[in-house]
Amino acid sequence: MAETSGIKPQPGPQEVFLASPADLAIYGGAAGGGKSFALLLEATRHINNPKFGAVIFRRNSTDILKEGALWDESQPLYGAVGGVPREGKLDWSFPSGAAISFSHLEHENTVYAWQGSQIPLIAFDELTHFTKKQFWYMFSRNRSTCGIRPYVRASCNPDPDSFVAGLVAWYIDPETGYALPERSGVIRYFVRQGEDIIWADHPQELLDRYTDLTRHDVKSFTFVASSVFDNQILLDKDPGYLGNLKAQDVVNKERLLRGNWKIRPAAGLLFNRSNFPLVDAAPAEARRVRSWDLAATTTEEGVDPDWTVGLRLSRDAHGTFYVEHVERFRGDPNTVESKIMNIAANDGRGVHIHLPQDPGQAGKSQAKYLINKLAGYNVTAERETGDKVTRASPASAQAGAGNIRVVRGAWNEAFFTELESFPSPNTHDDQVDGLSGAFNALIGPNAQPNIRSL
Repeated sequence: MAETSGIKPQPGPQEVFLASPADLAIYGGAAGGGKSFALLLEATRHINNPKFGAVIFRRNSTDILKEGALWDESQPLYGAVGGVPREGKLDWSFPSGAAISFSHLEHENTVYAWQGSQIPLIAFDELTHFTKKQFWYMFSRNRSTCGIRPYVRASCNPDPDSFVAGLVAWYIDPETGYALPERSGVIRYFVRQGEDIIWADHPQELLDRYTDLTRHDVKSFTFVASSVFDNQILLDKDPGYLGNLKAQDVVNKERLLRGNWKIRPAAGLLFNRSNFPLVDAAPAEARRVRSWDLAATTTEEGVDPDWTVGLRLSRDAHGTFYVEHVERFRGDPNTVESKIMNIAANDGRGVHIHLPQDPGQAGKSQAKYLINKLAGYNVTAERETGDKVTRASPASAQAGAGNIRVVRGAWNEAFFTELESFPSPNTHDDQVDGLSGAFNALIGPNAQPNIRSL
């Protein structure tokens, strides 16, 4: 590795990862372990070779330029070894002629832009964000004529539904989902035939089993597990980051803090009624929003159709949230519109109204129509992004920390039952969507700044 003015890997997993001779090495399995920095540092290993080139990929180009992300983090490191940046090109050139660039594979077929490329070092930051097709296609671009054996490096956080879970399965306890410390950094060997990966502890096992293979067909692999506790520099500079990980919902805390590769969202994990203290009333002085999850289906049109839900949530000056009221009903479009108007009048003009906007022209037209009908009220319509679990995660984390209270009411039991059943197939999640929408409206960019009294 090039001399980097005293910059070196931290002892422990980061050092093990950077010392690995494997053809393919994956690092991480939890947040905060210094994964991105390890990839950046790895790319400096051969910058004195004039023909060397490395490409570090993120799935989206915006992730490269985010505050404190790869491009920002590369500045002091590559600048210290004589690198010259070109932000417009997202690359660095070095005095020898070597180059390190950053790029994306935003779409499935973006890989074909790399046809004919020869990349001695390919690195994937957050490998679980890429598809299996993208990864294996780029693996075919990992070749070298600069005298350096081509190799691939990657970082990731746990995702049991990613193709990466299959790659690292031998390194993970199948019962607990946690990395097995004694296997971290151990090198294994594989060949890929079609969609199948055949593993062995020694390359000769594969050569004996498949006589048409040569030694060059067999690739070496390792997974090095790490967590925030292995990154002392981060803990010293930002001791509050550990608290941020502990504040996640159950699923994300297990994945990001403890490196659990098996946990998935399941009923009762995201929400539990015991985490919602009951109160007789919310404070009068608070910011309030009524978020709607709209359905226009009557009971005659289905066995068990969705509900229209309007959930009112408030947040006081101390940051505590209160689920004040849930309106839940079924009806045709005229009934839905009438109810929304009547409830807006009962809530008063101090309550922000948040409406979902479905994609497409029909969704825009419906949102515009309702906003016009609610003239005089503070109304916003926003498109929902991400899946339902992702949208519910911020509220789940706050509930787990005891920061969401529920005002007593006849609607409580139906509310808690639905939350505890989420996410489960064939169960309603309209009230969950209402809570997610209200919570994200209170903390998002359109949150109303002033505390108002009812």
